Amino acid sequence: MIIDFHVHTFPAEIRDHRERFFDAEPEFKLLYEPPKSKLVSAEDIIDMMDDQGVDISVVFGFPWRTPATCRRNNDYVIEAVTKYPDRLRGFCCVDSLNPDAAEEVQRCLDAGLSGVGELAFYGCGIDGECQLSLDPIMALCRERDVPVLLHTNEEVGPFYPGKTPNTMIQIYETMARFPDNTIVLAHWGGGIFFYHLLKKAVKETLKNVYYDTAASPFLYDSRIYRYAKELVGLDKVLLGTDYPLLKPDRYIKEMNEAGLSHTDMDKVCGQSAARLLKMTD
Repeated sequence: MIIDFHVHTFPAEIRDHRERFFDAEPEFKLLYEPPKSKLVSAEDIIDMMDDQGVDISVVFGFPWRTPATCRRNNDYVIEAVTKYPDRLRGFCCVDSLNPDAAEEVQRCLDAGLSGVGELAFYGCGIDGECQLSLDPIMALCRERDVPVLLHTNEEVGPFYPGKTPNTMIQIYETMARFPDNTIVLAHWGGGIFFYHLLKKAVKETLKNVYYDTAASPFLYDSRIYRYAKELVGLDKVLLGTDYPLLKPDRYIKEMNEAGLSHTDMDKVCGQSAARLLKMTD
């Protein structure tokens, strides 16, 4: 089974008229103003899945500042997973700094969504205020035993749209604040799993943390899969394509280049995700 844990989707009014949302949503503008930045429907995702041999995709929208837009995108995700229950799982996406964010999360989980994310702080790092804003959302997710997907990225290297000023200590402090939550860090957690080489504290702090591979072909040498296997185990790594940014075959190619066995690839491409989504006993 192949499960893609990181796919973005938007309703028609956003796909067809993205420019109408730029003024109120500077982070959305930063990412999606370039015409080459694609916005896709649930049907587009199903077509991609059929073409690429993907069984299940985890879909979500964007952490909109505007509550009405946030709710509409989440409603579209709810509609999509209702229409394609055997192919899609949905996550609720919010701006956690909005005081009504936890209420929206509860509404979406009550409607059948499977987790929360991708939560992101594109305009800032995951500072103290942002960490505090996550408290009620994380509490709900612990109560419901559902995963939370957080956007993270590396501190060094070139800037690109969507690269936030998060620091490694901010990521680590956030994980330490919520040790009992199941948390998936997008984009390999910005490389924080390399700190498993430290002898004290880190392994325990990150024990419930998973890492998705979103944008990996743009960011990391394919050897990262081998290092992840050695340091955290591939049962903690989830295939995430960030589609429509990339399709799964780019990731499969890099796993093959890294020399992963079929057993290893099965873990990354579906087994671990199925466990998080409670698709296995």
